[in-house]
Order: sequence, then C-alpha cells, then structure tokens
Amino acid sequence: MAAKIKKGDKVVVLAGRDKGRNGEVLKVIPTEERAIVRGVNLVKRHTRQTANTEGGIISKEATIHLSNLAIADPKDGKASRVGFKILDDGRKVRVAKRSGEQIDG
Repeated sequence: MAAKIKKGDKVVVLAGRDKGRNGEVLKVIPTEERAIVRGVNLVKRHTRQTANTEGGIISKEATIHLSNLAIADPKDGKASRVGFKILDDGRKVRVAKRSGEQIDG
C-alpha cells in the first residue's frame, strides 16, 4: 500500500491529549504504523549526563499512531483524508479529498 503520510508532511492530530494540534512529520515508522511529529506528544525523559549531552530532564517527541493523524489540507490547513490520482505523465500523486488539491509537488 502506498504511504499516505510521509516525512515532511503537515499533519493535524485527531485524537489524544494533543487533539487539534498541528505539526510536521519528522519520521515515519511504517512497521509499527507510528510517526514522530514536531511539537506533538511531548514526554519528559530523565537523562544521565554523557560526553556529548547534558544530564537532566529533557522534553522530546514520542511516537503517535498514524490513525490519530490526518494530512492538513494544503488549501485551508484543516484535516483531510488522502486519495491518489495518476497524472497524464504517469506519476501517481497524493490528493487531499477535502479540496481535491494535490499534496505532492
């Protein structure tokens, strides 16, 4: 199945404590069906000091399940489902179902 959410996409969180928040996908883990989104699902981690990192309590993004994410429509930024369209030149591109706007460049 073609990936509906990819690295660099702008997404909207649909469920959970960060519901309604927007962010950019930093990493997608297809085998676990999870993604890391900038500024969403922040958790605090107590870390020991090492040679290259300082110790203390740091905030970092935890993974969030793909079912709780939706692509932000390129037109208005609201949550949209993703469809696929094959262009005249044979390329398969992602399309926002909400507005029909093309997501891929």
